[in-house]
Amino acid sequence: MHKYIILFLCINILSFSAIGQSNCVLEGMVVDQNNQVLPGASLMLYPIKKGGVSDRNGKFEISDLPKDTYVIEISFIGYNTLVDTLIINKNTSYNAQLTVSNLSLSEVLITDNYAEQRKREEALSIEIVSDDDLKKNLGGSLMNSLERLPGVTTINIGSGQSKPVIRGLGFNRVVVVENNIKHEAQQWGSDHGLEIDQYAVDNIEVIKGPASLMYGSDAIGGVINMKNSKLPASDTFGGLVDLTGKSNNELLGTSVSLYGRKGKFFANARATYIDYGDYKVPVDSVDIYSYRAPLYKNHLRNTAGYEKNLHVSLGIAQDGFISKFYVSSVNSKSGFFANAHGLEPRNVDTDLHDKSNRDINYPYQKVNHFKLINTTQYEWKKLKFDLDLGFQRNFRQEWSQYVSHGYMPAVFPDTLAFHSDLEREFEKFVYSGNFKISYQLNEKTEMFFGVNSEFHDNQIDGRGFIIPAYEQFTLGGFALVRNNFSEKSSIQFGIRYDYGQIETTEYQDWFPSPVDENQPTNLQYLLRAENIDRNFSNLSWSLGYTYNAENWSFKANVGKSFRMPIAKELAANGVNYHRFSYEVGNADLSPEKSYQFDAGLEYQSKKLTVGISPFINYFSNYIYLNPTSEHDRLYGNGNQVYYYTESEVIRYGGEIHAYYDLLENIQLGLMGEYVYSEQLSGEKKGFTLPFSPPASAIFSAKYHKSKLGLIKDFYFSVDYRLTASQNEIVPPEKTTDGYQLIKLGLGGNIEMGKQKVNISMQVHNLLNTKYFNHTSFYRLINVPEPGRNFIINISIPFSGYF
Repeated sequence: MHKYIILFLCINILSFSAIGQSNCVLEGMVVDQNNQVLPGASLMLYPIKKGGVSDRNGKFEISDLPKDTYVIEISFIGYNTLVDTLIINKNTSYNAQLTVSNLSLSEVLITDNYAEQRKREEALSIEIVSDDDLKKNLGGSLMNSLERLPGVTTINIGSGQSKPVIRGLGFNRVVVVENNIKHEAQQWGSDHGLEIDQYAVDNIEVIKGPASLMYGSDAIGGVINMKNSKLPASDTFGGLVDLTGKSNNELLGTSVSLYGRKGKFFANARATYIDYGDYKVPVDSVDIYSYRAPLYKNHLRNTAGYEKNLHVSLGIAQDGFISKFYVSSVNSKSGFFANAHGLEPRNVDTDLHDKSNRDINYPYQKVNHFKLINTTQYEWKKLKFDLDLGFQRNFRQEWSQYVSHGYMPAVFPDTLAFHSDLEREFEKFVYSGNFKISYQLNEKTEMFFGVNSEFHDNQIDGRGFIIPAYEQFTLGGFALVRNNFSEKSSIQFGIRYDYGQIETTEYQDWFPSPVDENQPTNLQYLLRAENIDRNFSNLSWSLGYTYNAENWSFKANVGKSFRMPIAKELAANGVNYHRFSYEVGNADLSPEKSYQFDAGLEYQSKKLTVGISPFINYFSNYIYLNPTSEHDRLYGNGNQVYYYTESEVIRYGGEIHAYYDLLENIQLGLMGEYVYSEQLSGEKKGFTLPFSPPASAIFSAKYHKSKLGLIKDFYFSVDYRLTASQNEIVPPEKTTDGYQLIKLGLGGNIEMGKQKVNISMQVHNLLNTKYFNHTSFYRLINVPEPGRNFIINISIPFSGYF
């Protein structure tokens, strides 16, 4: 039924596409200081956020513009961004002349005016990262590439996968959005990464703090909003070839993209292939509880893997109307560290695993994430309509050799429907729909109204059990008003109502077990999970204020957010082999409710930028896994038992950043972060929360020159990361010593005739330091982070005209 609700919204909203009105046209030309044309310059008009790209002759045209006053922004790589004000009450001609830029502010943050404007108008702490900056900070995965941002950390799963943590909150408390649709996978598992192609991302917007108002209840900790497939210029075609190599795990990767636009029709395609071997750590053995596992040539055996990804997008763009279709398939296969799967590090066939560092043996996981998304935008007078529809299928299998535990039969029966070595299988179907209306009431006031809905159908299979099959439906609506008191200050207020329902399906073991120790012959198929039918609803709100003077900016936001518990928290009842735990859900959990205050203060001058972003956060009932003194004996593993519980929690902390132009081409930087958490009730009163990141800071120096020999936009950077020890833990977590790391970066553009080649090189962990990341997946068994890693990325763009 819920699918039909979304379909009904689609049919009704698309009916607006038949309405149209012709207004004014803005045309002109973009040149440099020598009056040479600049083809491919990007133009954007605010506040309507409508733009275009200059053609081969430097000319541009933006049509269907209502009569109004606009801010025009024109940017081109290597040139200073031009910002001007235009009064358009008829067809208008405008010519722009750009000047060569000398220095960009930061290695990570975009420094053009759009990014600055977006940061200044948003009451929450926000960072914007471009595709170029992602390549300059290329890590093992997309989320690793964001770790340089203060307040953002990761939970690493080997060298190829990771998941984001914002201000100490992760898993289902951080929403990942791709092309306006929430990315839905099996993100509840610490061993489950994000199935997203890092080459397919054009830019990323990171919102730190509760963003439930616009993105739904799971955004209680923040949002990672990713965009890809920019709109090509009219009558152009082109593409990009990316080549990547990494020394630590001998990674080889390539990604090829093609795009084209003819008239109002456009298309984009990308294919990616990545292959990597076992990654290396700066030790020759690891201590897994009481057993020391030797490592062959420092390789973490069976951590090799590969990715095969395909993306296609196509659409139509005409006056006031843009509609795009995105289809993607992300496929990966990756091994789990062989000595760390379950509690059998001694029984690993080292001869098999150490024969090659590129093979993938048991245990491993295979994942396919398929997406079909349509985004449609229509503008009519002062109204703007956005409709996003999405379908996703996340298919995950975990394979390992069958070994009987507890009362499982010694020989796997051939009468069962699943393979003996299929440990777990998850298949999730997700149907999503978003509808938003923006209305410009007057020059000072803008109003937003929206509805979001999702339906999840998750099925399970395999010999192992941890969560039951379930269905989940969510529906939320919001209203937001933003009013500009003056050119310097604005206030925004919004409310949201959410409704959610989750139904889990009962599950019985496929093998019988004795229910009474005194009567071992009395066998039953144990019921591991019962049918659960829970409904949740909540009212959220947010109030924000921003003030922007010439050199100073201030922002503050206070709000209430909520998150409904997920299937694992309500109904888990099984062994988590990756964390050496037996996890039990609680069907009576209440939804999380969070109250948070955020602030931001920044000073900018010609040479100096300094900012601070403090926050304080209160949970009336934070949900987490509580370790106990019990041990699971029934299934023969002896794993420690964890129960999902809720506790009153207070959290506070913040981020700081500073940049200073020491000389014309040299910039110094500082970025720091700190989070403190404390439980105010429950069994662990006085303790912190699990996976709490320690305080850390990055001291950076960067040399930049517009031209150095044959290299344009040359840069060389040094990062010195200082991370404090983490002694505030929740047993059985271990304390983690602090560490210091050095990272180098080098790159620029080389022009070979008319062909430009971008090269970026990095050295991670320059001194091959042995250190532990407190939030890492393998921290529990004393596996250090990867050793020294040389990374190179070569990007070769090409383009032409029809």
